[in-house]
Formats: sequence, structure tokens, C-alpha cells
Amino acid sequence: MVLPLGDLQRTYIVPMVTYSLIGINIFLFLVQQKLGDSFTLAFAATPWEITTNEDLDRPVPREEQVVVRDREGQVVRVMPRVRNIDHYPCPIPVRLTLLTSMFLHGSWMHLLGNMLYLWIVGDNVEEVLGGARYLIVYLACGLVGSLAQVAASPESVTPTLGASGAIAGVMGAYVVWFPHNQIRVLLFRFITVLPAVVVIGGWIALQIWLGAGSFGPNRGDSGGVAYLAHVGGAITGIFAAFLFYDDASYVKQRNAAAEGWAVYDTPE
Repeated sequence: MVLPLGDLQRTYIVPMVTYSLIGINIFLFLVQQKLGDSFTLAFAATPWEITTNEDLDRPVPREEQVVVRDREGQVVRVMPRVRNIDHYPCPIPVRLTLLTSMFLHGSWMHLLGNMLYLWIVGDNVEEVLGGARYLIVYLACGLVGSLAQVAASPESVTPTLGASGAIAGVMGAYVVWFPHNQIRVLLFRFITVLPAVVVIGGWIALQIWLGAGSFGPNRGDSGGVAYLAHVGGAITGIFAAFLFYDDASYVKQRNAAAEGWAVYDTPE
């Protein structure tokens, strides 16, 4: 298990957009806890709704296959069952849920994991892009990620939500611009540092490998994780990183000069 704890790269800004995004996500999760599924599922993005531009305002029955195994793990029989997937009326045009779903989360762990990654990499990316462009790239990565998941399973009636696609895009930009930045990680029981290309690049590669299963016979069914949203967001972030590569080079040179001046000016 590799859990990132923080990067060692100093920034010279107060990343107000990153802090604001974290604050908005936490606030809306608290709203979710108060209002429950009627709020969460109304503003989550459902591929079938996005594809047809029609709102599902009541539970939808879904036929599933239940696999029964013996103690040795061998399949004994497969039984069909029908499970209702809850839906609630959406008070806004359903295609706008591609945006609103980016600020909702399914659990505390889902929220905290996403916000941890955003806190680690967001300030560096915001420093390169500036607040306005950073926000545009963040939202674009989230939207493309959601559309990638919809494209993989356009008839799915399972709601999707989370900031993972947007944050994957920020991570993609970070690893292109700062591949050698050292990231402090919890590696099993030990705290150590690893380069960003290993920590973040490895995570993106894993999402691509897992997302490949979305194109199999059970496409769109990835154990509750929208891997293609991660992949779509990451690819969008990588594209943006190359688009603004010169800006990143300028910021790195400026920061290196500032750090060099600070060292030179320190009295012995």
C-alpha cells in the first residue's frame, strides 16, 4: 500500500482556488449527510440520463446475476435477481449533473482520499496556471472524465459522483511538470519519499489498466469505481500540461532562483 502524505516542493503562492475547492467539497458533503439520498442522487450524474437528456425520477429495477459458490470457491449456480436503483427528481437540466456530480462524494473515505490528493498537488499546479486557468482546467478534466465514463456505459442507470476525474487531471499535469518532485508516502509501515513519476505516474498507469476492464463484457461495471473517469481526467490534465509547459518552466526557474537567493542571503 502506498499512501501519499505530502510533497516536498515549496510554492510561493497562497493557493486560494485549491483551498476553496476543498472547502466546497467538504461543505457539500456535509449537506449530503443532512439531506440524504434525495439530494445526492438528484445531483449525481447518471449515464442514461446524460445520453437521453431525460430525468429518472423514481427507482429503476435492474436485473443482476448472483453467483453462488461452495467453500472451495467453485461456482454452484447463478441466480437472477432484480435490484432497484434509487433515483430522485433532478431540479436542474440533467446534463448539468456532469458539473454538480464533481462536488459530491459517496463516503467520508471517498471525500478524504480525493481531498488529500488535491491538497498535495493542487498548489503546485495552481501556481503554474494561476487561479482562473487552474479552475478551468480542473473543471474541464472533471467533465471529460465524466463523459469518458458515460461513453463506456451510455445505458447505465447507476449514478456516478466524485471529484476523482478532476483531481486525476491535476495529478496528470503535476507529473508532467514535476516528475522528479519528492513525495512523502506511507509505504506499508514505513514513511519514505518517492519521485512523483513513481507515485502519481504509477497511479495513472494503474487506472488505465483497471479501466481497460470497462470495455469487456460487463463494461461500465468496475466494482463501483469509475476508472475511465480517472483516465479521461488524467489524459486531459496531461494535454493541458503540455499546452502550458513553458509556464511551468518559467515558474520552476523563478522558484529555483528565489531559493538560491534565500540560501545565499542566509548569514553563517
